Amino acid sequence: MFSFLKKSDPATPVGPQAKSASQKPESWAARLKQGLSRTREQLGKKLTGLFSSGKIDEALYEELETILLTSDVGVTATQYLLDDMRARVKREGLTDAAQLKSTLQQSLLDLLKPLEGPLETASHKPFIIMLAGVNGAGKTTTIGKLAKYFQSQGKSVLLAAGDTFRAAAREQLMVWGERNNVTVIAQEGGDSAAVIFDAIHAAKARGIDIVLADTAGRLPTQMHLMEEIRKVKRVIAKADPSGPHEVLLVLDANTGQNGLAQVKAFDDALQVTGLALTKLDGTAKGGVIAAIARARPIPIRFIGVGEQMEDLRPFVAQEFVEALFE
Repeated sequence: MFSFLKKSDPATPVGPQAKSASQKPESWAARLKQGLSRTREQLGKKLTGLFSSGKIDEALYEELETILLTSDVGVTATQYLLDDMRARVKREGLTDAAQLKSTLQQSLLDLLKPLEGPLETASHKPFIIMLAGVNGAGKTTTIGKLAKYFQSQGKSVLLAAGDTFRAAAREQLMVWGERNNVTVIAQEGGDSAAVIFDAIHAAKARGIDIVLADTAGRLPTQMHLMEEIRKVKRVIAKADPSGPHEVLLVLDANTGQNGLAQVKAFDDALQVTGLALTKLDGTAKGGVIAAIARARPIPIRFIGVGEQMEDLRPFVAQEFVEALFE
């Protein structure tokens, strides 16, 4: 039996969701800076010492290469940045290492800028967003935050509890539904594709703007499970021939270079159209974004820096680079 849940009185957030009425919320820039603190420590502090060391020579480039690699930038992106910086140094006639900080910032910004791609949802109603990712990446929490984000834009939202393998995932999604005052369609056990199929038809009947469809986490090496998620996508297309309108892959920033492997595997299976990078919580290495930009430049729709509702925002390259270096 499917359950259609709508709460007229959203539950009061508790734990990390709660805020003291007297607590002044931090700015987004401050939260992003805190979320990237580990990467900034790897880059900013080490680069400050490196770029204050006098002349530009091969020893400096070799040290810079090491710093970038240990920040999870990846081999390909590191080589790209080094080559780009060498070209800028030659073109601009730079000789002092102190001038390289702004050069690196600009090279990184140019690399990441193409990943900016705000998610536009006005093209279809309902606009169906299928979320995918490995277990623990933060899909269910991301769905709750996305529901709040779209509601802030005046859009109606419906949640499909398509992770039928984990009862905890269904229950967690129902809690998010209560907090956001939105309908959750769920089923105890059963087939993920069937739950999402039913949710899409319910959304059409109710004139809902956005459907957020959760799916079960899976490792990209589990080929039978990857085939199951392909089936979910095919079933969505049966419910709405134009859907899904967005295949959003949720990545845990703490996985580093393994995140790039996930992007490649899920993109090969599902043709991913957007990424959400979660858990930039001060322990993650955000350099993997540069690696993704070189290997699979899929738009990063959102980045998450904490557990608060407002801690998920569209990716802006300029903000990201500034948070890394300032």
